[in-house]
Formats: sequence, C-alpha cells, structure tokens
Amino acid sequence: GMGWGLLAVGLLLAVYTLLRHGLRRLPPPLARPELRGRTAIVTGGSGGIGAATALELARCGARVILAARSAPRGEATAQRIRTETGNAEVRFMQLDLASLRSVRAFASAFLRQEPHLHLLINNAGVSAGGTTEDGFSLSFQVNHLGHFLLTQLLLQRLQSCAPSRIVIVASSAHCAGRLHPDNLGHPPPGLLSTFQDYCDSKLANILHARELATRLQGTEVTCYAVHPGFVNTELFRHVPLWLKPLFLPLVWLFFLDAAEGARTPLHCATHHGLERFSGRYFTDCRPQQPWPLARDDRLARALWEASERLVGL
Repeated sequence: GMGWGLLAVGLLLAVYTLLRHGLRRLPPPLARPELRGRTAIVTGGSGGIGAATALELARCGARVILAARSAPRGEATAQRIRTETGNAEVRFMQLDLASLRSVRAFASAFLRQEPHLHLLINNAGVSAGGTTEDGFSLSFQVNHLGHFLLTQLLLQRLQSCAPSRIVIVASSAHCAGRLHPDNLGHPPPGLLSTFQDYCDSKLANILHARELATRLQGTEVTCYAVHPGFVNTELFRHVPLWLKPLFLPLVWLFFLDAAEGARTPLHCATHHGLERFSGRYFTDCRPQQPWPLARDDRLARALWEASERLVGL
C-alpha cells in the first residue's frame, strides 16, 4: 500500500540527490559566528536536526529557546546542550504546532518573557497521517500552517530586533507537492495521501519563504527555505515495520546525521551577506532553483491569503 509508494518515491529522491550532489560531499566546516546577545527560537528543538542546530547556536553564544511538544524531552535536551556548551542561556518552552491554540499561547508567553528575537528557525516537521484538533491534516498543519501562524505572531519582534532572520526547513520532497489553495490542509484521498500531504507541506514551506521575503522588503528581516539533505531522524519513525529492513541499508549509505543536516539551516541563519538571497531556497549551503511550482508567485500569494484565513489572522 502506501508504504511501497513511499519507499519508491523515497528511493527515487535519494538516487536523484546522490547523482546530483555526489556521495555525501560536505560543505566546508562552519566558521563559528559570534552570537552573544542574540536570541534564537528553534522549533522541534528537542531532537534531530533541531537539537543539532540549537547545540551549534548555543556554542556560538546565542540564547536559545527550544520550542517542542514534549516537556521531558525538551528539558532533557536543553540540559544536555547547557552542559555540552557551557552556555546557560538555553531554555525549553512548550509548543505543539498541531494546536493553533498552543501556537498562540507559546507566542504570547515568549513575547512576555523574552525581550529579543533575532533568529526564528522553523524546523519542526512530521510525516504522519491524522487530523489535528483544528481539523487540518497533521503534516500540513505542523509543517506549514502552525509555523505560518507562529511567524506572523513573532514578526513584529523580529522587526524591532532587525537585522534578523527566519529559516524554514523545507525538503526536496517539494518536487511532488501540489497545492490547491481552496482545499488546503485536506489531503486527497487514496493510498499516498500521507506522503502527498508531506510533499504539499514542503512546497508550502518554500512558497511561504518566497512570499514572506516579498512582504519583508525594506525591513532588514530576511528569510530562507532550506533542504537539509536526507537526514536519518525520527521523521522516518512512521515507516511500517516490515519496510524498516529495506530502509536501514539505505539509511547507513546515504542519509546524513543530524549535525550534517543542521549545516544548511545554520548557514542560512548565521552566514554573512546572504541578505540578497532572501526568499530563496538553499541546498548544500548554496542557493538553488527549486522545482517550478515552488517559484510560482501567484501560487505563493494565494497560499499566503488562504493560510491567513485558515489560521484566523
């Protein structure tokens, strides 16, 4: 059923990426920028790429807010990062992107408790089926709608602290995305529904960055969409059990670890002189043309207006 389709598309994407980028050719190591006095939020910061990104930001001296759903995991990760970096300015705050109410509560608590915001890393992602309390499909809400609302609620603070940046973690899976602005958040029926929903949400991520950049011109707030690479994180925890043995050799061969997956998000968050690339899509720490639908300005605007309506802005 869906598992086979998911595996087939995953394999094609992996092969395509390998042919395109060569086997695990890594960009040069990151210079450590000085981030003391700067505040960052990392969504999905309790594990995977999010935790690796937060760790590196903390090493650079930033104050880092790990925004994640699970308090035990979030607190444990914050503690681990404080210990590992010697940076005491790392804290967990609860955020469940599958609940627009939780997004609003997080934003108002953050704005009340934290005077500054310079970096917003919209990293959290899921690839699971299901419906949220708000009535949207889980992947689309967590990956796009929840982050869209979060970004809007924090935008004024980002502007008052400018220069500041927003990094949206997308994926090359956007190549299979299709968006119908009048039917957002309700994936098509059928076997590949969950996978389609994931791809749609990743297309939405890239279009979100594109339209956001247009609206932010002249504010010194810039934004970037990134493909982190095929990273072996818990995103794949929903692969059916019988498929796991097929997946494991692939994972060992081709998938990056979380620290490698954090490179491109970190590059877009901290690298000097990227302002002229605001709204663009990055792979391997370089701007790259996404697939044609992800460059459609009319679709980007339609997505924006529909998203505003759906999250009640």
